[in-house]
Amino acid sequence: MDFDDLVIRNRSYRRFFESEPVSTTTLRELVNLARLSPNSGNLQPLKYMLSNTPERNARIFPHLRWAGQLKDWPGPAEGERPAAHIIVLGDTRITQLFAVDHGIAAQSIMLGATARGLGGCIIASIDRDGLRQDLEIPGHLEILLVLALGTPRETVIIEPIRSDRDTAYWRDAEGRHHVPKRPLDSIIVD
Repeated sequence: MDFDDLVIRNRSYRRFFESEPVSTTTLRELVNLARLSPNSGNLQPLKYMLSNTPERNARIFPHLRWAGQLKDWPGPAEGERPAAHIIVLGDTRITQLFAVDHGIAAQSIMLGATARGLGGCIIASIDRDGLRQDLEIPGHLEILLVLALGTPRETVIIEPIRSDRDTAYWRDAEGRHHVPKRPLDSIIVD
C-alpha cells in the first residue's frame, strides 16, 4: 500500500470485531512508531499505557465519549467495542506543555495500525478523572488522548461536502459511516 492509500484508509472507525485480539507486540510496535516521531524540542514527554485484555478494556470503555455528531448513538455495542486501547499521557515532570506532540504521535500510531490491517479512533472526549481513578494513573501523567484500536467492523466512506457548512458525519440505513470532505481547491488559499 502506498502512502496516499494509507492516509485515505486511515479513518475514524468506531465499531470493531471485539473478539479479534490485538497483541501486546503489535501495541508495542505502534508505540515505537510514536517514539520515533518528531516532537517539540526532542523532550520526549509522552508516555503510553497499553490495554488489550477484556478486563482492562472494560475499565477504559465507560470513560470514552463516542461520535458526538451521532446524537442517537451511545457508542459501540458489546461485541463491537475496541479490542485494544493506547492511552497517551504527558509527563508533567518533563514539561507542562505538550504542544501538538500527542497529535503527531497519535497519527503515527494510527497510520501504523492501518498498515497492519487495523483501524482506530483518536478520542479526546474522555472522563479523565474517572479514567485516572479506575486505572490508578499517577497525578504527574496528564491524560491527553485514548486511541481505540481493533479490526474495523464498519465501512467509512469519504464523500464531497454537500454544502459549505455541512461537515457533519452521518450513518446511512446500512450503517455505513459517511464523512464529508471539503474540495481541495476550497482549502488552498492563494
